[in-house]
Amino acid sequence: MAHTQHTTARLALEDGSVFVGEAFGDTTPKTLDAEVCFNTSLSGYQEVLTDPSYAGQIVTMTCPLIGNYGVNDGDLESSRAQPRGFVVRELSNTASNYRATRELGDWLADQGVTGISGVDTRALTRKLRTRGALKGALSTDPDITDAQLVEKAKQARGLIGVNLAKEVSLTEPIRWDQGLGGWAPIQGAAPSPAKRFQVVALDCGAKLNILRNLVDSGCEVTVLPYDADPAAVLEHKPEGLFISNGPGDPAAVTETIESLKQLRGKLPIFGICLGHQLLSRAIGADTFKLKFGHRGGNQPVQNLHTRKVEITSQNHGFAVDIDSLKKAGGEPTHINLNDQTLEGFRHAAEPIFAVQYHPEASPGPHDARYLFDCFIDMMTTGQSPTGEQMDRAQRRRNLVGA
Repeated sequence: MAHTQHTTARLALEDGSVFVGEAFGDTTPKTLDAEVCFNTSLSGYQEVLTDPSYAGQIVTMTCPLIGNYGVNDGDLESSRAQPRGFVVRELSNTASNYRATRELGDWLADQGVTGISGVDTRALTRKLRTRGALKGALSTDPDITDAQLVEKAKQARGLIGVNLAKEVSLTEPIRWDQGLGGWAPIQGAAPSPAKRFQVVALDCGAKLNILRNLVDSGCEVTVLPYDADPAAVLEHKPEGLFISNGPGDPAAVTETIESLKQLRGKLPIFGICLGHQLLSRAIGADTFKLKFGHRGGNQPVQNLHTRKVEITSQNHGFAVDIDSLKKAGGEPTHINLNDQTLEGFRHAAEPIFAVQYHPEASPGPHDARYLFDCFIDMMTTGQSPTGEQMDRAQRRRNLVGA
C-alpha cells in the first residue's frame, strides 16, 4: 500500500512558542513571517482567505474542521488568497458540497499559500487573547532550527506603521456594475431608488460583496486606486464617495487621509472598516492598535440611536479613539458590546458616515445591510443619517413598517 509523504510545518511565535503540524497548500520549503491573528467564524473560510483585509497576516481559524465544503469560484472576495499563512486544527480530507470545484489544499497550493494543520488552535487562540497579537514565523524548511524560527518571528515587520493598502489596491480605474444577483438575502430585500447615484469607491482592499451591495442599493460605481488624488476623484463628477475596507495600520495610509481632508465638505462620504478609520483620522481623530482585534461573524454591536443590537461580521486590528473623535466633531453611532470600542460614527455638520464592521457580510449575518441605504439617504439629503433615518432604513430592509 502506497504511503502519502507528509511535510512537517512549524509555527513559531515571538514569545518562544513553537507549534508543530503538517503542511498543506504550498508545501515547498519556505519560511514566512507575519502577525498571527484568529477568526471565530464557523464557516466562510474561502471568503476569509480572499478578504484583502487579511493581507500581511497569518490567519488562525478557531473552528476545528476546515475545508469540508471545498472551494468554488462564486465565493471569492478578491482575485487571490490574501493571508501569508493559514492555521487550522484539522483539514478535511473530503470536499463535500455540490458547489465545490476543488479541495482547499489544492487551491491554496495554486495560490502559493502555506497552511499548517494539526495545531492546537484553541491553545494558540488563548495565547493570542491573553498576550495580545503576536508576530510569528511559519516554516516548511527542515534546515531552520526552532530557535532561528523564533528569532525570525521576533524580527517580523508586524502591522504597525505599515501601509498594506498599497499592496492590495488596484492600480487602474475600473467600472463596477455587478449586483448581488442570486446572493441577495431572501429577507431584507429593498427596492432600489428610482435615481441611481454616481459613486467613486477608493479601493484600499475592497471586498467584492461591498461593491455588489453598492450597486444593488442604487449606485453606479467607479473604483479608483487608494491613492487617487482629489482631482482624480472629482473628475468623475461623483455624488458620493465610498472608502473601502483594507489591511494594516490606518495611520500609514497617508495618501488617502490627505485626499479625504481635501474632499470632506465637497460630497457625502461613507466608509467601512479601514475606511472608517481613515475618515476618522481625516477629521482629526486618533486610531490605536487593539490587543488582539475583532475577526469573526458573531460580534454584537449596538446602534446608540435606535438601541437595537446587530450581530456583525468584523475584521480589524485597529480602532478609533472615541474621545478624540468627539473632539473632532464626530458623533458615535455604534458601539461594540464586548469591549465598548467604537463601531460607527456620523459627523453632525458634514455628510460623513462610517462603520467599523462589515454590513456586506460574506461571511456573516446580514443585519447591517441597511447601512448601504443610509448612504443613499445621505446622498439624497446632503446630511449624515440621523437615528430616525437609520431606524427607517433598517425597517425597510426587514420589511417591517415599509
